[in-house]
Amino acid sequence: MKPFESLTSPVLLLRENRIDTDIIYPARFLLIMQREGLGQYFCADRRVDSEGNAMANPIDEAKERGAGILIAGREFGCGSSREQAVWTIKDFGITCVIAESFGEIFQANCLRNGVLPIVLDPATVEELAAFGKDGELSVDLVARTITAGEKVLDFEISDNARERLLKGWDETGMIQSRWGAAISTFEEGQRAAQPWLYEPLAI
Repeated sequence: MKPFESLTSPVLLLRENRIDTDIIYPARFLLIMQREGLGQYFCADRRVDSEGNAMANPIDEAKERGAGILIAGREFGCGSSREQAVWTIKDFGITCVIAESFGEIFQANCLRNGVLPIVLDPATVEELAAFGKDGELSVDLVARTITAGEKVLDFEISDNARERLLKGWDETGMIQSRWGAAISTFEEGQRAAQPWLYEPLAI
């Protein structure tokens, strides 16, 4: 997973509340399991009509401007727990989402996949959205700040979540980094005491 340290980018604005995971990644695409290429399905029903024709929309306009930051409203990513909702956002090019609140599972999936979720109060989100209509935002995870023009705002994120993103750890990477030495010591002892557990199976 690619580490996240900082990002300066135009903004995609999706300011309505309760944009759920079925809007982000419609259920009819759930049988597609690979992550690469999923960005084409991000908010598909807002970008393509029922006959498969592209529609003018702010999502593709933001992508053309190189938007890597998304600003939403309340409960962004609520609904079902499908992890593809985060996969499609990241493949679309978004690596930071700023919202008033998130669906709990969606927020956890962001951290597992290298997307920074930032929770801010409604007034601050609105202020950033107003600036982001025409300007770029800068997000610095090292300093835990967002810069909008001359204004610098602090945001909160747990030390654990921050470390995971800064070091690019998924679940496996986090376990290996923190307990890898202990796991190796255990395996060496077990291999010596119970070598048959490590013999190849005769199939």
